Amino acid sequence: MNTIEIHENGIYMEWGVTDENRLVLLYLGTTPFVPENYAGADIKEFSPVEISVSGLNCPEDRLGNEMIHSSLGVLLEYAGYEKINNENGSLYCFRTKDDLTKLSVSLFCQFYTGIPAFRMWTVIRNEGTVPQGIESCTSFSLHGFDRHGDLPYEDKLYVNIIHNGWQKELSWRTCSLPELGLSRSQRPERVNSSKIVSFSNTGAWSSKEYLPLAVLENRETDEYLGWQIENNGSWHWEIGEHAGCLYLKLAGPTELYAHWYKVLKRGESFTSVPAGIVCGKGTAEDAAVVLTQYRRRIRRKNDDDEKLPVIFNDYMNCLFGNPSTIKEIPLIDAAAAAGCEYYCIDCGWYSDGAWWNSVGEWIPSRARFPGGLRYVMEYIRRKGMIPGLWLEIEVMGMQCKAASQLPDECFFIRHGKRVCDKSRYQLDFRSMIVRKRATEIVKRLVEEYGAGYIKMDYNIEPGIGTEYDADSPGDGLLGHARAYLSWLETILEMYPSLVIENCSSGGMRIDYAMLSGCSIQSTSDMEDYIMYSTIAANAPLALAPEQAAVWSYPMKDGDKEETIFNMVNVLMLRIHQSGYLFALDDERKNLVKEAVCYYKEIREDRKCALPFWPLGFSSYSDAWAALALEGRNKTYLAVWKRGGSSRFCSLPLERYKEKEISIRCAYPSSEECPFEWNSSSGNLTVEFVKPVMARFFEIDRGEQ
Repeated sequence: MNTIEIHENGIYMEWGVTDENRLVLLYLGTTPFVPENYAGADIKEFSPVEISVSGLNCPEDRLGNEMIHSSLGVLLEYAGYEKINNENGSLYCFRTKDDLTKLSVSLFCQFYTGIPAFRMWTVIRNEGTVPQGIESCTSFSLHGFDRHGDLPYEDKLYVNIIHNGWQKELSWRTCSLPELGLSRSQRPERVNSSKIVSFSNTGAWSSKEYLPLAVLENRETDEYLGWQIENNGSWHWEIGEHAGCLYLKLAGPTELYAHWYKVLKRGESFTSVPAGIVCGKGTAEDAAVVLTQYRRRIRRKNDDDEKLPVIFNDYMNCLFGNPSTIKEIPLIDAAAAAGCEYYCIDCGWYSDGAWWNSVGEWIPSRARFPGGLRYVMEYIRRKGMIPGLWLEIEVMGMQCKAASQLPDECFFIRHGKRVCDKSRYQLDFRSMIVRKRATEIVKRLVEEYGAGYIKMDYNIEPGIGTEYDADSPGDGLLGHARAYLSWLETILEMYPSLVIENCSSGGMRIDYAMLSGCSIQSTSDMEDYIMYSTIAANAPLALAPEQAAVWSYPMKDGDKEETIFNMVNVLMLRIHQSGYLFALDDERKNLVKEAVCYYKEIREDRKCALPFWPLGFSSYSDAWAALALEGRNKTYLAVWKRGGSSRFCSLPLERYKEKEISIRCAYPSSEECPFEWNSSSGNLTVEFVKPVMARFFEIDRGEQ
């Protein structure tokens, strides 16, 4: 077997070409490939791509729904590779082809200089004259990762998964493979079963149950393998057994899991959704650090993630979608006094009363704003802030006048009927009519009303997709999702200073298809500030800290500690300030203002800071939680107490053991917070005397 060795940024990849001229991916790891470790494994079956083609037989040994031995995957012949140096690093392209179907398949692997991460995607092209139906296509395929080390996989491999849900975002869980149902039960030479560990999403809310990412830890060899599937829609990944070892497959939509099917006619091609992969020494926490670096490399360059302005939004635990001039003015005054730099009017500004099932015209309500919406927007600017508006551009209420005027081609269609969800229709951004109309709406908001910020929300789940002008509902959904991303890119090119927030009922669409373009993400609709601390603590697992917007909403009937807790929630990430700030007493107003002022002092460091978790990833039931961000010369540490009997918490900071550092409680500066640093053990012990408290610490590391 001829081999191709790649060594990039600490990652080793070993590709091979079999005697039958088939391309295989033999190895991915942190050290060079050792063939002896794969004794007993059928490495000729280590296919780097799986593609199912309609009508094509799959004669090999496959059990159940495994994404292995796909009908085209077993036929592809190697046709060469090339390496291209570009602005990101090294791009490898491996070419394969099949003479029977006349399909060519190219595998792209983009490395990023300086970080152990790469991005993979697949391109299928029909070089023949006969149309070919594609039923599934992987973005990444790897076999044999369980052969790293000597222990059996059940004793060393752990999968880290982020469960997600409305007001239950970012719930991290670590499981062994047996805990997920995959246990060794066969002779070593067999290792082939119908049982798989799989996670999927079907529909437009890409993270409604799970985030499209995971990390596999090998605790024997101290290695991690992490991935994120970058699609604002359906996705699938699975781990299973085949060819004497374990395999991992990453994919976007498939026919089996997402009703996706695509016909390629002569000369047509299909590009899979991309997947980001990180690989290195360490744990899931180390993988999160590299994922942070990778996310910063792949996203659109923008001023928002450079300047990190403070945003006030009138929704959460405040107006709750019922704005008016008389309600907004005191909130605007208070937001300006607190130091906010953007002010966003959330939902309701376009309707005189109840509005859920009539959205879609986006014309300001005269009843709510007798002097006009423009007056309020200009008032915001006079107060030194940039105004913003809430928008839900992808949907139209069933009672909206335009719904009866637009043709069916503008909407998702299934079984000859418009797709309905929660009294709304789903607009289809493949339609030129829809895109043109959406552009005109944004143009009016920006140019007539002066909006410099748009909170782009999305509150329905249209399911598997649309049949209109598509080979399958999943094909229609993917086409719409990509058209929507293209439209967003066009808007951001038209208005480079415009900030577009990605929101889907909070965090129901946290993915790096959306976040490669949008500079800021709503992390949740969580209304409980105590529970929000888990979301805040875990946010850097899912997205770059400077893109993670967290609500702070001091309550009218709250107290000093409640206000401090709210503000500590946001200091690590992006501030989405809310609440009736004008109704707070002077002490609490000053606590808000102090936090905003301190945030501005440290935000420059946020852009390059990398996360770590002294107490591990947070669970909603934990009594204590902590998140640290390590900047250039300082480390910032948020500590939360949510009940429990102990007043003390010891935070392991081994990385600073025996080092000269200085620690202070940076926020609030006026409150005593006893703590003790033990340099010899590397432990910081804090004392929180009340059942619910939070404090923000600053660690000066000097010029280390």
